[in-house]
Amino acid sequence: MSTAPVRVALVDDDPLVRAGLTMILGGDAGLEVVGEASDGSDAVALVRSSRPDVVLMDIRMPRRDGIAATADVLALPDAPRVLVLTTFDADEMVLRALRVGAHGFLLKDTPPARLVEAVHTVAAGGPILSPSATSALIAAVAGREDEEAAPARRRRDEARRALEGLTERELEVAVALGRGRSNQEIGASLYLSVATVKAHVGRILTKLGLENRTQVALLVHDAGHARD
Repeated sequence: MSTAPVRVALVDDDPLVRAGLTMILGGDAGLEVVGEASDGSDAVALVRSSRPDVVLMDIRMPRRDGIAATADVLALPDAPRVLVLTTFDADEMVLRALRVGAHGFLLKDTPPARLVEAVHTVAAGGPILSPSATSALIAAVAGREDEEAAPARRRRDEARRALEGLTERELEVAVALGRGRSNQEIGASLYLSVATVKAHVGRILTKLGLENRTQVALLVHDAGHARD
């Protein structure tokens, strides 16, 4: 039985980037580029008209950046999944995009095969950030956030209150996510099967009202529980 291709929309102010992405994604029979926009201000209209499964969203655009546009798109009914595109893997704007619900990020120089794989992965609901990438991004940005002591304290207090609703085991799993651990690594350290870890992650997301494990990792980081 044939499966419909994953529908992809592109939002980037550089026409050469859009052309390159279209060429790369169009070379995979399981992907279909269904629309493009040159600025974040057009992202909502694009999603409504083309109904993509995944949006590749540039993080830096002149009129409306990828953070605001991601928030707009994810507020829509039946919202697609969003991958933000960036030039730097430790860009503080990426962290802000992940906080508003982006499902991961890709570097603009990601090899074509990895780009195609990433779109398929996120379309299927899987995590797109590797544990090492999650840890590196959080660590790289943490120093900058420490310069804003009062906002950081507010985030810490709010995060700790949110985590109070978890059971002891769920908190252990959440902290492991915050340390960039994979499901397999969490299972090995807590003597749980991978299936049990996945079940815990699902309950954690539901209780915290979050979309993905990256947001859990950021919440744990804000609470100050991510340090070994």
